[in-house]
Amino acid sequence: MESSPSGEAPVEEDEDIDDSSMDLILLPLTDENCKSEMIGKDNEDSAASIGVNKIESTQTAKPRFFLGKCTSQQKLQWTAAINKAKKMEDPWSDFSLNGLETEVVKRHRYSALRKKWTTDEVKVKMEDNVFNQGAMRECFRLKKLSNFYHHDNWQRAHNYVAKSYIHPVERGVYFQDVKLQNDAKLWGEEYNRHCPPKKIDIMQMCVLEFVDRKGSPLFHLEHFIEGEYVKYNSNSGFVSEAVRCTPQAFSHFTFERSGHQLIVVDIQGVGDLWTDPQIHSADGTDYGDGNLGTKGMALFFHSHACNRICERLGLTSFDLDSNEQRDQRKFVEMQKHSATCLRDTTEICMSPTAFEASNLHRFLRQRTCSGGSMGSMTMSPGGDEGLGSPMSQDSDCFFLRQRCVSEPSTEYMSPASRQRFQSGDSDGSRHRLQSGDSDSYYLPTSRSRTVSGDSDTDSGSGTSTREEERIQYLMAMMKSRPACVEHEVELREMRDSETKTGGSILGQIHLDLAKYHELGRFKVAEQDECDMGAAVLHLKQAARCGVLEAILTLAKMYFGLPTDILVNVRVEDGPDNVDQGVDFMLQAAEAGDRSAMIYMAKAFQSGNGLGRIRSTDWKEAAYWYDLAIKTEDPDENGDFDATMDHPVYQLQAAQAEVWRSGGYGLEKDQSYAGELYTSAAEAAMSAMKGRLANKYYALAEECWAEVEEPEE
Repeated sequence: MESSPSGEAPVEEDEDIDDSSMDLILLPLTDENCKSEMIGKDNEDSAASIGVNKIESTQTAKPRFFLGKCTSQQKLQWTAAINKAKKMEDPWSDFSLNGLETEVVKRHRYSALRKKWTTDEVKVKMEDNVFNQGAMRECFRLKKLSNFYHHDNWQRAHNYVAKSYIHPVERGVYFQDVKLQNDAKLWGEEYNRHCPPKKIDIMQMCVLEFVDRKGSPLFHLEHFIEGEYVKYNSNSGFVSEAVRCTPQAFSHFTFERSGHQLIVVDIQGVGDLWTDPQIHSADGTDYGDGNLGTKGMALFFHSHACNRICERLGLTSFDLDSNEQRDQRKFVEMQKHSATCLRDTTEICMSPTAFEASNLHRFLRQRTCSGGSMGSMTMSPGGDEGLGSPMSQDSDCFFLRQRCVSEPSTEYMSPASRQRFQSGDSDGSRHRLQSGDSDSYYLPTSRSRTVSGDSDTDSGSGTSTREEERIQYLMAMMKSRPACVEHEVELREMRDSETKTGGSILGQIHLDLAKYHELGRFKVAEQDECDMGAAVLHLKQAARCGVLEAILTLAKMYFGLPTDILVNVRVEDGPDNVDQGVDFMLQAAEAGDRSAMIYMAKAFQSGNGLGRIRSTDWKEAAYWYDLAIKTEDPDENGDFDATMDHPVYQLQAAQAEVWRSGGYGLEKDQSYAGELYTSAAEAAMSAMKGRLANKYYALAEECWAEVEEPEE
C-alpha cells in the first residue's frame, strides 16, 4: 500500500456524530488551498475550485485565512480548527528533513477547468531513502517551502509525499496521472453539490521536475495525510469490507451523472479525503493503462450493491442475475450497519443532456464556476449562461422546472426546426426538439378528433392535448441516464433514428459481463463452474440495448449455429426458437450487418429458416440482396465483411434470378434481371472468374430475349 499523503482524517460514517456537526464546513487547511486576502477575488482558478493556484503572491505580507461568508458559529469553529492546527506537532520532526539540501525544482500544475498547465519554481527538501511503497510507486518524505514566504523558514514548511514509479515509465505518464486526479476532483465537487450525507474531496496533485539532477527526474507531489489509509474499491471490482456507503455511491453517481461516459473508481484515502483514483471512460482512451473502459465498468457493477445514498440520489440498480445478487448479500448486510444519516436536502442525480454529454468538461466547468446547484439553468449550446443542475425532489425549483419545460425555448433550434415546432408539421407526425444531435428526440404532436361533425377538438380525458404530451415527453427526457436496462430501452425508443441498435454503453457493459462469466472471472474456487445462466442474462440485456454482437450471438443460438462467444451454451429446443432467431437476425440486418442481410435474403427466397409466422417473400429477398450488395461501410460494430464468402457477383446473380422469375409478391422484370446478370459478369471478370463471367453474360442474353416487345 502506498503511503497516505497530513491533516486529520474526516469523521467516518460509522462513528457517532452529533447533529450539530452536520452543519460544519470542512475544507483543507493548507497553504495551497486556503484563500488569502492578498490573492484577490479575481483569481478565478482558486484551489478550492480547480485544485491549482493561479498565482502566488510576490508580496511579503503575512497570509491570512479568508473565511468568506460564514456565520459567527462557523467562524469560531474555523478559528478553533486553525489554532489546533498551529499547536500540532510535526509528525516528521524526528527525521531531520530541515537539515537536508535545499533544491529548486520546477512545479507543473494542471487546471482541470481550463485544461492548461502552469509552471513555476519552488524550494523543496527531499529524503533519498524510500519510506514506503506500493505495487507501482515508491514514496519519499518531502518538505516544500510556500512561495507566500520569501525567507527560508523551514519550520513552517508543510509535509508532502513525493512519489515515483518503481519501474521506468514515459515522462508523459506522470502528467496523465495529474490530469486524471484533477478531473476526478471535479466530479467530487459535482457530487458535493447534490448535498450527500458526507461530502468528499480528492487530493490535489502536481508534478515536480528536479532540473538540477541527472536526467531531470519527475515525481508526483501530494500533501501527506495523517490517519488510517483505506482502499474502498479498486479499478477491477474489489470492494472493501469497511462499513462505508459514500465511496460506492460516489462511483455509481459519476456513472449516471456523466450519462454513462465514465466512472470514477479505485477510491482510497483517509476518511473522505481521497487520492490516486482511476477513471474508466466509455471509449477506453486517456487516463493511462488503468482505464479499462466498459470492462472496468462491468467489474464495478458486478460487485456494487446500491445503498441508502444511491437510493437518495435517485440512482438505479444495475441488472444482475439472482446468483450475482446472492453473492452481494454480504455487502448489503454490512451496509445496513452503516451510521449514514440521510439529509432531506440531498438532490436527485440527473444526467446531462445530449449536448452537455458531448462536452462533459465544459459542462463541469460551468457547474464549478457557477458554484450553485438548485435553480440553475440548463447548459445551452449558445453560451455559458446556463448549466444542468441537480435539484431536490421536494424543492420549489424542481416543480418550477416541471412547469417551465412545457414551453421549451426555440432559441437554439435550427430555423427549420423552430418553424416546425411553432407551426406544426404538415404531416401531423412528430416534432424534433433538437437538431444536429446524435441523441435527438421527437415530440409527438397533439391528436385531435372531430366531435359530432364540429370542427372543435375534443378536450376530454380520453385524448391527450399537445400541452400534456409536451410536458410528459420533456419530463421523460429529464430522467437521469439510468444503470438499469428497462429505463435505457425506454429512452432509446424515443431516439431520432431508424434503427434502435448501436451506441449503448450500458449494453456493452452487459456484453462484457457475459464474456467475463464465460472466462470464469468471478469463480470463487478453481473447481467451480462458470455461471452461464448469468452470462446468458447479460447477453440478452445487451441485445435489448441494441448491441449488435449480442443480437447476432442470440440469433445464432436460436438457430443452433456456432457462435463466437458463449460457445458452450445451447438453447433448449422449443417451437418458437426459429421465430426468435429470425427476430434477432432481422435486428442485426437492420443494424447494417452484411451476413445477416444475406441470411434473410436467402431465407425469404427459399422459405427455409423463417419459422412459423413468416413465409417466402421474394420482394423482401430482393430488398435484402440489394442492400447487401450496396453495403460497403462498416456496420455498427465497426466491422465489415470483406465479401470473401459472399462475393458481390454471387449476390447479383441470386437477385437477378428472383427478378427474372417473379412471384411470391414480386412482379418479374426480365430487363432488370439482364442488367443484374451483366453486372455480375463484370464483377466476376474483375475477380478473375472467366467461366462464371461467360455464364452470367449468357444468362443476361436470355433475359433480354424474354423481354416482350411493346405492341405498336
